[in-house]
Amino acid sequence: MRVTVERAALLKALGHVHRVVERRNTIPILSNVLLRADASGLGLKATDLDMEVTETVQADVPQAGATTVPAHVIYDIVRKLPDGAQVSLETSADGSQMQIRSGRSRFMLQALPEADFPDLAAGEMPHAFSLKPADLKRLIDKTQFAISTEETRYYLNGIFLHAVDGAGGGVIRAVATDGHRLARVELPAPDGALGMPGVIVPRKAVAEIQKLVDDGAEEIRVELSSAKVRLTFGGVVLTSKLIDGTFPDYQRVIPTGNDKRLVVDRDVFAKAVDRVSTISSERGRAVKLAITDGRLTLSVNNPDSGSAQEELEVDYEAGPLDIGFNARYLLDITGQLDGDTATFMLADPGSPTLIQDREGASALYVLMPMRV
Repeated sequence: MRVTVERAALLKALGHVHRVVERRNTIPILSNVLLRADASGLGLKATDLDMEVTETVQADVPQAGATTVPAHVIYDIVRKLPDGAQVSLETSADGSQMQIRSGRSRFMLQALPEADFPDLAAGEMPHAFSLKPADLKRLIDKTQFAISTEETRYYLNGIFLHAVDGAGGGVIRAVATDGHRLARVELPAPDGALGMPGVIVPRKAVAEIQKLVDDGAEEIRVELSSAKVRLTFGGVVLTSKLIDGTFPDYQRVIPTGNDKRLVVDRDVFAKAVDRVSTISSERGRAVKLAITDGRLTLSVNNPDSGSAQEELEVDYEAGPLDIGFNARYLLDITGQLDGDTATFMLADPGSPTLIQDREGASALYVLMPMRV
């Protein structure tokens, strides 16, 4: 294999694919990136057996061929080469090494044969639709923070993506929960999405999709089966296994009868929560909300470090209520709201609370209270 490619193009592609590769691998080939040069250019592929990312870049290919080299090493080498450089890649006669040349720099990397590189065979993808980058970004950004990190409840370690027939037409919904809080966002279903199976996209794939969606402007092609998902971002293709499990019936958790309505200025409220939570213990992080007619008092008591209190003017006309929440969770949720206000629909100190920009918004959040 002999190929010459621009540093900027190679670096961008390596940036996309090398992130999939785990730093520590017991299987040597999984530490490598597959490089395949042919008439279409230079193709790059990396996998961790659960997820695979491929990309093709324009290149001058005097001699076609393929090899695999350590992903993080080649990324670091290309990153340190000067801007505007041309990079030449050439395998040795026996294929055991690959030489990287650029200007006066020379590197020799140990190579492993292409035949050893695993292929994450996608199989049939019966469901396909396209999403605008801004829509996919919204589905992920508004829900990702609520993904559970508890490995024993593996079916919560991702975003549940599914289509629902709503009153105003079909919607596509993303839901994530860790048992303490729940995030749900929806948007009108694109053509082809209705009838798709409900799938759980794993946390690692979600993080990669989030990075890739920032780079592209064109529509993203989403293809699904019950076991895998494939997303095409221009020249980058990400394929991932899905979590094999059943997502819980989240609708049962979303309260419908909460009748105490509290409206706060989102920014003022978030800053006040942040200030009083400075006193809270790392373990507890509980902040108490004492709500009366038109007034909200935020307070934290920590036997080890002291207490804090702050009063806010709010829109609230129901009976007095004292309720406690995890300050970190409150800040996570208010940080996702788009409007100037946050609307809390409350019931009692022991029941889940519903939080939205405004009633009927496309994104809603449910937060379980804490004892204070």
